[in-house]
Amino acid sequence: MRKVGIQVAIGCAVVVALGAGGLALMSSSEEDKDPINVGTSEVVTGLDPAGVYDSGSMALFSNVYQSLLTFTPSSQQPVPDAASHCDFRGEDLLVYVCELRPGLKFSNGHPLTAKDVKFSFDRIVAINDDQGPVSLLSTLDTVRTEGERQVVFHLRSPDATFPYKIASGAGAIVDHQEYPADKLRDDGKVDGSGPFTLSEYEIGEKAVLKPNDDYQGVGKGTGQPVTVHYFDSGDKLSTAWKKREVDVVANGLPPQMLAKLNPADPDIKVIKDAAPTTRSLVLDIRSGSPMVHKEVRQAVAAVLDREALVRRVHKRTVDPLYSLIPQGITGHTTPFYDDYPKVDTERARRLIQEAGLKTPIPFTLGFSEGETNIAEAKEVRRQLEASGLFKVTMARRDWKTFQTDFADHAFDAFTISWVADFPDPDTFTTPLVGPKPVFHNGYRSKQVHQLIQRTQRKAKRSETARDFRAIQEIVAQDVPLIPLWQQQQYLVSSNDISGTEYLSDGTGTWRLWGLDRI
Repeated sequence: MRKVGIQVAIGCAVVVALGAGGLALMSSSEEDKDPINVGTSEVVTGLDPAGVYDSGSMALFSNVYQSLLTFTPSSQQPVPDAASHCDFRGEDLLVYVCELRPGLKFSNGHPLTAKDVKFSFDRIVAINDDQGPVSLLSTLDTVRTEGERQVVFHLRSPDATFPYKIASGAGAIVDHQEYPADKLRDDGKVDGSGPFTLSEYEIGEKAVLKPNDDYQGVGKGTGQPVTVHYFDSGDKLSTAWKKREVDVVANGLPPQMLAKLNPADPDIKVIKDAAPTTRSLVLDIRSGSPMVHKEVRQAVAAVLDREALVRRVHKRTVDPLYSLIPQGITGHTTPFYDDYPKVDTERARRLIQEAGLKTPIPFTLGFSEGETNIAEAKEVRRQLEASGLFKVTMARRDWKTFQTDFADHAFDAFTISWVADFPDPDTFTTPLVGPKPVFHNGYRSKQVHQLIQRTQRKAKRSETARDFRAIQEIVAQDVPLIPLWQQQQYLVSSNDISGTEYLSDGTGTWRLWGLDRI
């Protein structure tokens, strides 16, 4: 999961310093090929898996780090990658055991053993970084090893989704000899065992990936090097695509261009990712914020007009969302439509009066940079202030600062997107409204937590729908966040690139190793 601006961003022996914010790791044993150029506006905020949980960083991690399990294209169940096999021990879903493939090693030549796997999980929990993926490991109790190749996970409570979680960036395996046990690595280097090595990296600019000949796993690549180019705005990405400075666009085109894409154009491929991305208005329930009052949160929900937002800002390239779990995912329902079926200013006014507050209620709305994000925040402000009940102060931040600020409760409300970590409704509930919510908005519900635990006890996931519907109904009443819209991500490439259709499918895995030139 991943936060997108709310999945990943991305060794060799010789290190050469570049300009400010860059480093290069070069191999003299490899003759360079022309790389496939991939463009995205989902930037990387860090290279250490213990300290980031945004979609740009997690996407890169799936290429340079290896997890015990991964997802093959369109698979609904994780398959072994660094592991040769993994299974629950017993039927109580409390002990999960993985056996490593023999002969694994990191790109620096160090052997990858069960000790490294245990170390990787232990340090995520120990560091407990606000921006890290520790929330995915909320059911993990302890990790132990049996010999050099077997890892045993003991869980606090039954969790049928645990295999999905360790197939994500939270399961990235790092070298215990190179990564500190109690703090984030800060030298800008990467030592992983994934399909690629990081040859060169410039913060906010590009990541140069070279195939890792020593990789052992299911993600066998085409042998093509890939350079990922990062753009700080959709308009800049759009310009690069129009000039064909990139061969593939993996998310981030502005709505105006998405609306004009022609799938019938013989020179390009336009592919929609099967899994949805969601976007929400998150409300910070801290002492001193007007959002601490449930009536105020309900009032905000009563005056928001999703249809207008979709039409005015997103040119109908997204769909209105009325639930925590999006359409197409088990348990989806529409409680925000049922409870707030239309814009109702008078109902909102009554709710605020019940809270004993005076109008207009002032509050700060945070959002990250980008033309579409700015336009969206302005539309949200317009709608709320048009009711006469709210006075909104805008607070724009760059993506990295934005993540730090919402974790520090700098905003009363903020807009943010969410990308699924794996194909299960748990990825839209546990991280967002579970015991360790990644948005740090202070929401806690004992009833929701109990329902989440009940869903995790069910190995047959189709049996969880009723509980997930109940969770969404509670959230629509408590309103810790307000779902705004959902969208299938767009992938665009020139027609001479193959593998684009398998690049992303909503599992958090970015299969750059499958790209090739026709």
